[in-house]
Amino acid sequence: MDDELRERVEAAAEAAALFNALKHGSDPDVGAIMGPLMGENPDFRPHGDEIPGVVAPVVNRVAGMDEAERRERLGELAPDKLAELEADDEEDERVLPDLPNAEDGEVVMRAAPNPNGPWHVGHARMPAVIGTYKERYDGEFICRFDDTDPETKRPDLDAYDAILEDIEYLGFEVDRVLKASDRLETYYDHARDLIDAGGAYTCSCSGEEFSALKNDAEACPHRDKDGETVREEFEAMVDGEYSAGELVLRVRTDIEHKNPALRDWVAFRMIDTPHPREAAADYRCWPMLDFQSGVDDHLTGVTHIIRGIDLQDSAKRQQFVYDYFDWEYPEVLHWGHVQVDEYDVTLSTSTIKGLIEDGELTGWDDPRAPTIQSMRRRGIQGQALVDSMTELGMSTSDVDLAMSSVYANNRDLVDDGANRYFLVRDRDDAPAVELPVVDGDAPAPEAGHPPLHPDHPDRGDREVPAGRVVVESPDLPSEGERVWLKGYGCVRYEGDELVFVDAAIEVVREGDVDVIHWAPVEEGLETLLRTVSGDVRGIAEPAVADVDPDTVVQFVRVGFARIDGFDPEPTDDPDGPNGEEDLLAYFAHP
Repeated sequence: MDDELRERVEAAAEAAALFNALKHGSDPDVGAIMGPLMGENPDFRPHGDEIPGVVAPVVNRVAGMDEAERRERLGELAPDKLAELEADDEEDERVLPDLPNAEDGEVVMRAAPNPNGPWHVGHARMPAVIGTYKERYDGEFICRFDDTDPETKRPDLDAYDAILEDIEYLGFEVDRVLKASDRLETYYDHARDLIDAGGAYTCSCSGEEFSALKNDAEACPHRDKDGETVREEFEAMVDGEYSAGELVLRVRTDIEHKNPALRDWVAFRMIDTPHPREAAADYRCWPMLDFQSGVDDHLTGVTHIIRGIDLQDSAKRQQFVYDYFDWEYPEVLHWGHVQVDEYDVTLSTSTIKGLIEDGELTGWDDPRAPTIQSMRRRGIQGQALVDSMTELGMSTSDVDLAMSSVYANNRDLVDDGANRYFLVRDRDDAPAVELPVVDGDAPAPEAGHPPLHPDHPDRGDREVPAGRVVVESPDLPSEGERVWLKGYGCVRYEGDELVFVDAAIEVVREGDVDVIHWAPVEEGLETLLRTVSGDVRGIAEPAVADVDPDTVVQFVRVGFARIDGFDPEPTDDPDGPNGEEDLLAYFAHP
């Protein structure tokens, strides 16, 4: 092998070794790169016996590089290989599939909530996915409130803003906000056009009568009304001259269609209950969701729709209207339902609302409620929920969201910024224990000085007074045994006292004693910690009083929590700012 060939082998081997190491996130080895090396360089094959000896030192050199050095060097030797790796990395990060027939800058998607109450956790999936696609395609995100049912799914006037706040909390900006109840005249105009096109008729059959005809594939006796009569009767509906159940407007489809659900479906019906929004309170003729949504999707330029697999018939119904108007139907993606573990309350807006009205939940942000407001008050970042929702993908099967995945994502987001503090819980099954710390083998220090954050010594320490302290009863050692009070030192449990031993950390490093958290009795803060499982009371160290509300901290050995408020003068009034406690905090997760 001459020098020129050796240089070529070394260069090719280095590129192959760098690519292999970066692709698999590990050190390369000679055997792993020999195949690709020889396959891409046929002129190396006659020197097969010599090649491994040339390659080995190159591989060893690559093994000594860190990832940044490997990327930089691969970019110098084989930029096309680095680009391939980066494309693979980007693809791996995309847990959502590409949208069909999607072009950058032309994708328009919509979330279409019914504002009958604030959102539960399951509702977060739609804006999480739409917002992610918006960012991927530089598209448009529409929030359209489908509030055209003022009776059975009666809108909650507070829900409009609450839902928009939830979308903002998830990290997305809505490009347009529409209320269907503002667009009745638009739907009426399209209904008139549909009547003129022979695509709709008025029907006074009772629900039972039409259902029997439909199931037998028999035409309604009103189906062949002349257009002028249909138009007059529809105008009378618009003018409110009919009561609920007296007359509907049906879309003329195929009365013998193999799917009875698609046969001459209702487009408009009469509702006597006024809409709660003043701007819509005078209307009595209301479009059904399939008509309203179908018209709006076209008029707002929606290109891609995501809906539940159980709503497949919606697209088929709407296609009849689109055919009458010669419109092109958007791309549709279906997915299964999402279920969430951990909560005892079901993902149902009406159920949650009922529990609040009955006083079993304190509000939509009660930590026991499976709502987005609750997660926000607990200090869980919207991005953590978005990441977990997008990780579910777009399966048409029902999927389960493990809250543990949300917590893991949130932990990554908040851990670095969350300072550490002590909170000793006083639980029915594990009551807290008060003990004095006394001099022993050495004088007992007046206070402990644990760090605010173990990974950030520059943030300094906090001062936790010692004297009479409280610990969680399961942490108390056996009589005569030692335990390490975190940030303070080693003590021995003797005769209902904690006798100070010393502050030599070696006993902890050697694994001879357990490390526990603690809090001062006199200076400590009476604390109410609200959790998914119910309220927990305890005592927190006094330094927590310096933490601003809405800050996420980590209570050592307990978990992350959001500080809700600090009351320097607590009262005996349970309805006061924090009830009888100095501090109110909301538990996020371990």
